[in-house]
Amino acid sequence: MNPSTPTPTDLGLHPWNRGFTWEQPAGPYRVLTGAQAERFDRDGFVVLPDAFGPDVLGPVVAEVDRFEAEVEAALRGIDGERVAIAEAGAITFATHLVTRSEVLRDFASHPVFAGLCADLIGPDANLYWDQAVYKKPEKPRRFPWHQDNGYAFVEPQQYLTCWVALTDATLANGCPQVARGRHRRGTLRHRYVDPLGWECFSEPDDVAVAEVGAGGIVVFSSLTPHLTGPNTTGAVRKAYILQYAPAGAEILGGDPDGGAEPTRTPADDPARQFPVVRGGAPVHP
Repeated sequence: MNPSTPTPTDLGLHPWNRGFTWEQPAGPYRVLTGAQAERFDRDGFVVLPDAFGPDVLGPVVAEVDRFEAEVEAALRGIDGERVAIAEAGAITFATHLVTRSEVLRDFASHPVFAGLCADLIGPDANLYWDQAVYKKPEKPRRFPWHQDNGYAFVEPQQYLTCWVALTDATLANGCPQVARGRHRRGTLRHRYVDPLGWECFSEPDDVAVAEVGAGGIVVFSSLTPHLTGPNTTGAVRKAYILQYAPAGAEILGGDPDGGAEPTRTPADDPARQFPVVRGGAPVHP
């Protein structure tokens, strides 16, 4: 199916998605091979297995485990054990960890991420967002089909999500699944599905299952519709998600259906949205 053709359940384009054209930097590439870059351009994602060995991943997992335990304990201590889509025993989100850990701040500027930014964003890129997402086995729950730019509308619409597997990510425990090719339309309209989160469509065709071992990365565009399925195993599935945006990116706010022009907030908080690549060169922490 042509990715520009809506599916029967498609909600259409986001109202702020005006005149979008998909673009990808040309090589030479630093981290990706030419074939991987071509796949990213075509499908909207690529899997990089074994990007980090135990020497790099071990300290990262230890740090993230510590922060996630605080989130789980906080959820257990409130009525209903839930805040928005986070729920004790089901799924937790630990955000902005680079502001609390030098280990994770250094990891976010690792040469692998700097190279991916240069390959897929361009010569100037900042960290935009970081969060750990742990899927628990007590309450299996899927995550709906969504684009990352459907949660908070960023302009330019194209930024990069690096989904780092801290444990092996399989179909059984909730690895990412990707709707191929639909990134080329730009940001889609989303609707909120309680208690799962924002959804842009259901049951697309041409779905890829992105299983990856611990230390690997699923790299996809902010415009790539994806989900993670329920964790039906007996162990926690752990992921640390790092997102990178072009320098100068802005977060749009307001009512997309209200007719007024959106507000614009620069994504340049120095505590967590710091430079990673400048002039095509890595910026070391």
